[in-house]
Amino acid sequence: MQLNLGTKIRELRRRDARTQDNLAEALGVTAQAVSRWESGGSYPDMEMIPAIANYFHISIDELFGYHDDREEKIKNILENATKILTKQGFTMYQGSLSEDVGKCVNMLRAASEEFPNEPKILLKFAQALHMWGWHKYGAKANSVNSSGMMEENVEYNSQNVYWQEAVRVYEKLLKSNPSSKDREIAIRQITPLYCRMGEYEKAKALANEQNSIVISKEVLLPKATVGEERARYQGERIMELLSNLRFAISEPVALRPAVSSSEYGRQILLSVIQLYETVFIDGRCGAWHQNIGSLYLTLARYEIDNGGSMEKALYYFDKAFDHCKEYEHIYNEDEYQYSAPLVSALPKINKGDLAPLGDDFWEKQLRTFQKNIVEEIRKNPKYAECFQFPISLEN
Repeated sequence: MQLNLGTKIRELRRRDARTQDNLAEALGVTAQAVSRWESGGSYPDMEMIPAIANYFHISIDELFGYHDDREEKIKNILENATKILTKQGFTMYQGSLSEDVGKCVNMLRAASEEFPNEPKILLKFAQALHMWGWHKYGAKANSVNSSGMMEENVEYNSQNVYWQEAVRVYEKLLKSNPSSKDREIAIRQITPLYCRMGEYEKAKALANEQNSIVISKEVLLPKATVGEERARYQGERIMELLSNLRFAISEPVALRPAVSSSEYGRQILLSVIQLYETVFIDGRCGAWHQNIGSLYLTLARYEIDNGGSMEKALYYFDKAFDHCKEYEHIYNEDEYQYSAPLVSALPKINKGDLAPLGDDFWEKQLRTFQKNIVEEIRKNPKYAECFQFPISLEN
């Protein structure tokens, strides 16, 4: 073990482009001592082992060569956490989650202490804290400001202890050399969280550090490839832009009551849906059935909340229901292939690729609807599954 330890120290030092002098200075020993460790002539005092592991941002187990055990344990933790978190569904509000998520938070907190510099553990921990903060405290908004937009109640939101911890974990993750994908996810999630808690300068600084859309991989890959590969990347570019268009339009509409309560607001959301449905001209929308369903649900709420037509609101709900049912069908399929002309080269969806809607998805949706439309929906046997859970109406 002593010889393996010295070899491991040398490998890690070279991996990080550090000299023996660098390591010696950090540990408070001589370069000659480091040299003897690496050659097998001696070994570090046991009290120094945690400092060496911390210097190289690894666990003590990994320092001693137990990498396979470590990776298997991390894999099991992440799989268990993902299973708990994904079944909660897409809708977050105060009281929306099961107690399993609280247990998951505690499990991931312990894992982050055992593997303090493992990016994937940190990301999952931050996400769990973010979700649990919604469950315990929710978020509040102030009245409309002078620009006509809803404003976050940062005084309330910033006191959310789970969000405070989530921010710290996201920030630690971004300093831990994560993969480009994990870094991107963390940035997408921490930026609006900063804003919700009043950390506007941090949010803007982080946003300004990122690449422009014109040099994103989605834009460049279709220009860097040919043939079938190019067709695939063209499809991915279209879908990434459509997903972002949905948020780019639906969010500012939601934040402007004068717009969301108007026919204009509903028409602009409908135009986004129509663009999706035109791209997926054959109706096979794959993973995007959920996005379209979400937009139709928003339209149904806006229609009825603002004195619109009950007939229209029920039509929008029906469209949402059909899209969500199709999403669930694809989720349970072993394999699914897109077929519309512009997206037929997209990769197949395999079982396990999609996140479930969640068993209580419809309960979460309907509790935000007015009582009159819920009662109309209840009358139609087609929607019986929407009422498997008791629905606590807010109005």
